[in-house]
Amino acid sequence: MSESPAAASTGRSTRPFSRFEWLIAGRYLRARRKEAFISVIASLTMVGVAIGVATLIVVMSVMNGFRGELLDKILGLNGHFTGFPIESQFTDYKETVTALEGVDGVDFAVYFVEGQVLATGQGQSTGVTVRGMDEENLKKLSLLYNATEQGGFDQWDESRGVAIGYRLAQTLGVNLGDQVQIINPEGTMTPFGSTPQIRSYPVNVIYNLGMVEFDSYFMYMPLEPAQDYFKMVDEVLKPGQAQLDPLATDEEIDAAYMRVPRASAVEIFIDDPDQVGLMRQRLQSAPETRPLVLTDWQQRNETFFSALQVERVVMFTILSMIILVAAFNIISSLIMLVKDKSADIAVLRTMGATRGSIMRIFSMTGTAIGVIGTIAGTIIGLIVAANAEALRSSISNLLGVTLFPPEVFFLSSLPSRTDPVEVTVVVCMALGLSFLATLYPAWRAAQYDPVEALRYE
Repeated sequence: MSESPAAASTGRSTRPFSRFEWLIAGRYLRARRKEAFISVIASLTMVGVAIGVATLIVVMSVMNGFRGELLDKILGLNGHFTGFPIESQFTDYKETVTALEGVDGVDFAVYFVEGQVLATGQGQSTGVTVRGMDEENLKKLSLLYNATEQGGFDQWDESRGVAIGYRLAQTLGVNLGDQVQIINPEGTMTPFGSTPQIRSYPVNVIYNLGMVEFDSYFMYMPLEPAQDYFKMVDEVLKPGQAQLDPLATDEEIDAAYMRVPRASAVEIFIDDPDQVGLMRQRLQSAPETRPLVLTDWQQRNETFFSALQVERVVMFTILSMIILVAAFNIISSLIMLVKDKSADIAVLRTMGATRGSIMRIFSMTGTAIGVIGTIAGTIIGLIVAANAEALRSSISNLLGVTLFPPEVFFLSSLPSRTDPVEVTVVVCMALGLSFLATLYPAWRAAQYDPVEALRYE
């Protein structure tokens, strides 16, 4: 059944919002000369809502991208679990990796040799972490294997060279093919004390992971040279071999002894990084694995990621204040509008408009300001978030200043990942505050007494 003309003219309607109410609310939104000041306040309020929504979307997207990139890169090279041997020397590392990869929920595992050294290039020196790995295990670390800028990991085991990050190459002043000298203070024992272990290796690979920590402080080496350099190879008698005569020749000694290489630890990568508690139980109870001391990625990075989470909450709370201030501006602009339209309200009431109709008119007027601002802010925020790195580069080039320096923020570029759930929360919050801001002015307008309002007109 259609709405009657009388009902439309008086605001009485069977629908929540009648065409008459939409018409009056739209008229109040359009500026006229004598209402220019109120219109300016409403426009500024709309801009405030848009800025608040856009800022929240951009900041939360950048923080999501920052956390995601750090997590991907940290867990792309360092496993979700690191296992250190106990009870005996870690000589069965290959069998241990095979057993670990058979545990349900484990993606893959790698073994490695690791040590701290001083690296020297063309007159420059810096401390680095050397990690020895064979090509089979490097291929499992696709993030590193595919990050080469110069050279490559083909025939890595036979290369007898090293792989370094491009920032470390800049620090040492070396290029592909140049020699890097590494010094280990725990060298060979002599009657006069320990002498440093000093060796030189050619640079066969320069990689770029986009993360300052790995590009500046990590050096990779084939497994066997690393085991030899860090003295991770034991000389033991072959099974069944009797003790040699003290006067045995070198050939007899070589024939009687065998080399038993060791590893430092294993990295374990699991399918779901958040299931570290469950996976710890599975790994420790697996019957075929040797005893290992396990540390997970949450333990290693607990302080860092906790600080990121606190920062996310604080930034969201602080930036939400922009929308809250804009909501207060909606209240002030609507109160001014209600004051200015007191005579119109009285006329509408005398024509039969109900209090509810008056309240809906001004609620729609104020809510429309918030809706338009929210839509505009959402569009701007999504565009800026999608082009965050391009905008950062443009502003940096224009001002001649490095924004978000990699040395401070760990990453070479400004990442951005927009979360649809967070965008929805921001939009709903902006719309909700905008609607709540209209209730008091609209209620005040509905309470106007037509007689009192027209007395002095």
